[in-house]
Amino acid sequence: MSKASRKFSKGFLSTTAIAGVAAALLATGVPAPTTGAFADAVRVEAPQAPSFADVVDAVSPAVVSVRVQAEVKPVSNDGGFNFDFNGRGFDDLPDDHPMKRFFDQFNRGFGDRQGPDSDRRAERDRRDPDRKKRPGRVRPVSQGSGFFISEDGLLVTNNHVVEDGSAFTVIMDDGTELDAKLIGRDKRTDLAVLKVEEERKFTYVDFADDSKIRVGDWVVAVGNPFGLGGTVTAGIVSARGRDIGAGPYDDFIQVDAAVNRGNSGGPTFNLNGEVIGINTAIFSPSGGNVGIAFAIPATTARAVINDLIADGSVERGWLGVQIQPVTADIAESLGLATEEGALVTEPQPDAPASKAGIAAGDVVTAVNGDTVKGPRELAKMIAAMDPGKAVDITVWRDGKSETIKVELGSLPTDMAAVSPEEDSAPSIPQAEATLDNFGLTVVPAETGNGLVITSVAPDSVAEERGLRAGDVILAVNNKDVTNASDVVSIIDAAAKDGRKAALFQVENENRSRFVALPIDQG
Repeated sequence: MSKASRKFSKGFLSTTAIAGVAAALLATGVPAPTTGAFADAVRVEAPQAPSFADVVDAVSPAVVSVRVQAEVKPVSNDGGFNFDFNGRGFDDLPDDHPMKRFFDQFNRGFGDRQGPDSDRRAERDRRDPDRKKRPGRVRPVSQGSGFFISEDGLLVTNNHVVEDGSAFTVIMDDGTELDAKLIGRDKRTDLAVLKVEEERKFTYVDFADDSKIRVGDWVVAVGNPFGLGGTVTAGIVSARGRDIGAGPYDDFIQVDAAVNRGNSGGPTFNLNGEVIGINTAIFSPSGGNVGIAFAIPATTARAVINDLIADGSVERGWLGVQIQPVTADIAESLGLATEEGALVTEPQPDAPASKAGIAAGDVVTAVNGDTVKGPRELAKMIAAMDPGKAVDITVWRDGKSETIKVELGSLPTDMAAVSPEEDSAPSIPQAEATLDNFGLTVVPAETGNGLVITSVAPDSVAEERGLRAGDVILAVNNKDVTNASDVVSIIDAAAKDGRKAALFQVENENRSRFVALPIDQG
């Protein structure tokens, strides 16, 4: 081998050896000095969860914010200060009154506002005497939510959102502001209808059949909480048929979607994008969301809204009775097999019920053959009917059932209170009598009708059932009483018939109610 060949061979082997070492290092995982290798980021394939995005995309253009403004009337201003001292104006105070001297000096120091400025204002009022009669400026008073129910601009919200307003502005989800006018509102169901007059077709939503919703169904609430604008929250139906004491037609859907101030009048949707209810109230000890919200059911809303659109108001059937639930004791005292029905405590004078012969102590058990479970059901049944319609009212009276035909009236907008009749006859002291085993002391009423309770024994059955001194016992087992012996004879007769309770009709503050007291203690 030549000298040159030996040099080449030695250099090649050296280079190859170095390359082999480098390859070995790479093969054994030792990183090259100029390159970094990193592990993949954590990624978990989670199970597919339901998304509300498609529903929200579809319904959001139909949901709006409602801004309400009220008119501010101009007020008299003489330039100084005026205060109310228990009904007396500042100017009515005596001239030597220290407060009047103080504010006279204060007003003079403030720039003699009673001087030239006052004269100018007087001259202005003389030239324009109708200035104070003209509408004043408007200011914001409330805000809420609403939603379109027709492509021509009809929208729904709550009555309590708009009731104090004189001007209404609807804010779309894209920020567009449009004026609206009030079509009609209904205080009893807290619903109102507005109309936007705009040459366009609005995206609108429809009502669901809320009879098909179930507790546990997913729902989506869209609205304007705290004035933030379009906000979406989700939850489930928590309960149905809630009575929260808001009115005679309570039948709310309870949901746990986050609902806050400003959500009033906004819709709650099912996953098909249909309105199952209209958000109207929350239960909140703190004033914020605690997961208990109430919505007006779609079925109730649809009927009321149709009336508001047609007439601007809602006409309801009217029976004209005060009613209360039938408890187990009351059912026993009347011989009823179940605790169902609505007990008539008092028919209102000249109302359809009294004209037809329905009396205090009757239990309404059915309307046109449909069972009445309680007072709330009776109120809803009658309200859903048209005034002037003849209905068959089934009542339980004197131990048997009978049917009375009644022509319904129209529910007055404001029910007038019934005032007691003045009795000008001289007062005659009456002797007290005791109904010991009931824990009652009574005296005949000065009017000659009923017995006035003068005292109730502590821990007695009467106290337990809520009877108080001053209550008037009008009747026992639907029989009028004028003295204690009447009560005793009625109780004896009921005991002989095997009754375990007696039904006392009691009146206080012009309101009548029934209380069942156990006979075995009488």
